[in-house]
Amino acid sequence: MTYQPAPDRYKNMEYRRCGNSGLKLSALSFGLWHNFGHENDFENSRNLIKTAFDNGITHFDLANNYGPPPGSAEENFGKILKLDFEGYRDEMIISSKAGYTMWDGPYGDWGSKKYLISSLDQSLKRMKLDYVDIFYHHRPDPDTPLEETMGALDLIVRQGKALYAGISNYRPAEAEKAIKILKSLGTPCLIHQPKYSMFERWVEDGLLDLLGKEGVGCIPFSPLAQGLLTDKYLHGIPKDSRVATSGVFLNENHITPEKIEKISKLNEIAVSRGQKLAHMALAWILRDSRITTVLIGSSKPEQIVDSIKALENTTFSDQELEKINTILG
Repeated sequence: MTYQPAPDRYKNMEYRRCGNSGLKLSALSFGLWHNFGHENDFENSRNLIKTAFDNGITHFDLANNYGPPPGSAEENFGKILKLDFEGYRDEMIISSKAGYTMWDGPYGDWGSKKYLISSLDQSLKRMKLDYVDIFYHHRPDPDTPLEETMGALDLIVRQGKALYAGISNYRPAEAEKAIKILKSLGTPCLIHQPKYSMFERWVEDGLLDLLGKEGVGCIPFSPLAQGLLTDKYLHGIPKDSRVATSGVFLNENHITPEKIEKISKLNEIAVSRGQKLAHMALAWILRDSRITTVLIGSSKPEQIVDSIKALENTTFSDQELEKINTILG
């Protein structure tokens, strides 16, 4: 049976303007980092995308190296687009990135014009798309002049291969230079994608102020600190958790008694707000008007539906924020 999106899909989602641009993004965006490779169940991947779209999530975030193996998330997403979303491309924001190692040799990594343009051409072929909505440089390159990297993003937009340009993982000083160069070229930086959560707050040290001043959107990734900012680990390590099954980005060494104590105290505040800890952690990021949208990942459709409940309460009292800051130290 042909997929028919939910007719009321835009009813319960909030949409926020991205910086000074004309683009609005759903307050929650869906990341295809982990659960869309060839090693994953394709039908489950299809259901995840449909569930996100049915609930008003319009932004789907990919990168050349997402999988595993690298490239396979884009391939599978391309198949899903063909099977289920052929008439809905104009209702979707699709992004990709390049900046991490993708292929062997001197041209498959970092930030040269050669790499970025070749990589996006490959990404478009994998997804069977004419263009992506947003193309990011995935991480700063210490050896390539920033003028070359930003010039490549400008060229990509002028060629029509991307509608907007973005940067990811740039610290404030690097971001300021990149934003300035892109503005001078006539292709303003639309959005910055940094790592940000209650447990990782470096963006508060200058970056958010910069983005607010320059009119650049912000889309934090890992807002739940790989699952630590949930009630999942309060009573030990579940067998199906990322720690037990993968351990690559989160392992037992990260789950210290001190960390569990903090999570437990944060959970008490969430309960007093009538929220799960995961909802509060997402809401805590979204409370800031400089945040456009926050990236969620999921392995089950019901987790997406659950995450959307975070939007029911994104307001915090001064007392609550003070308590949270005291817990986080």
